[in-house]
Amino acid sequence: MLTNTINTHVFQEYGMGSDVSMSGDVYSFGIMLLEMFTSKRPTEDMFSDGLTLHGYAKMALPEKVLEIIETSLLCEGRTRDARVKTEECLVSVVSIGVLCSMESPTDRMEMTDVVAKLCAIRKKFLGNRIN
Repeated sequence: MLTNTINTHVFQEYGMGSDVSMSGDVYSFGIMLLEMFTSKRPTEDMFSDGLTLHGYAKMALPEKVLEIIETSLLCEGRTRDARVKTEECLVSVVSIGVLCSMESPTDRMEMTDVVAKLCAIRKKFLGNRIN
């Protein structure tokens, strides 16, 4: 049994004899993104009986994303517009994490698309404050 998060990331692709690939790296990036925004590790006890971090995030999209997001990322006390914008950005980031961590490598996003979408999310969230 794997007890290390990094090993869990690479197990999907590399632990089953697959060669190192960009697709495997995209999978790992997607899981890392989901970990960062949910504060959940793929090795947590809640992920058993077929439930995975990927499945947990996918089930929350889009209506329940705020229920799985790390609470420190939510902007309490801000204006309604700021909360809506934050929620839209969080839904987009979690969607990217899910699309990157699809089981089939052919279903995963290309990294160039990931970068473009993350840059668009940053621009939407920060607006004119981008350096």
